[in-house]
Amino acid sequence: MSIADRLTELGITIPEAPKPVAAYLPFVVAGDLVFVSGQLPMRNGEMTATGKVGRDLSIEQAGDAARTAVINALAQVQAAANGLDNVARIVRIGVFVNSADGFTDQAKVANGASTVLADIFGEAGKHARAAVGVNELPLNAAVEVEMIAQIRR
Repeated sequence: MSIADRLTELGITIPEAPKPVAAYLPFVVAGDLVFVSGQLPMRNGEMTATGKVGRDLSIEQAGDAARTAVINALAQVQAAANGLDNVARIVRIGVFVNSADGFTDQAKVANGASTVLADIFGEAGKHARAAVGVNELPLNAAVEVEMIAQIRR
């Protein structure tokens, strides 16, 4: 089954690759690796989740935001690889969680991103990961996701 067919089956639409919100490249290709800059939970140019997780948002809401952000990261990979069928595997993701004081369930939030990657790519979607609590994120985003993917050249 192609990745496009799998996305249709899952009801997932990969958007146009979001433009950077500051002075950086959205991705860099080095050899067979694509390094994707941090992606925010934006849909149609609008932030879908803002504020502190554990105060303003629940783990479930933040997990949904992580899912949106990782789909934006896939949009960048799609642009870099000339299609998601050219993805050999997802190597690593980093999930940054805008955390309220005392919030320690960043890994549960990050599962929103990790699960969808495994759903899309199967074994090739299973990856190394960091889930980190931070004090603030750009535009008051609830989460930010960065990614490293291996592509077929």
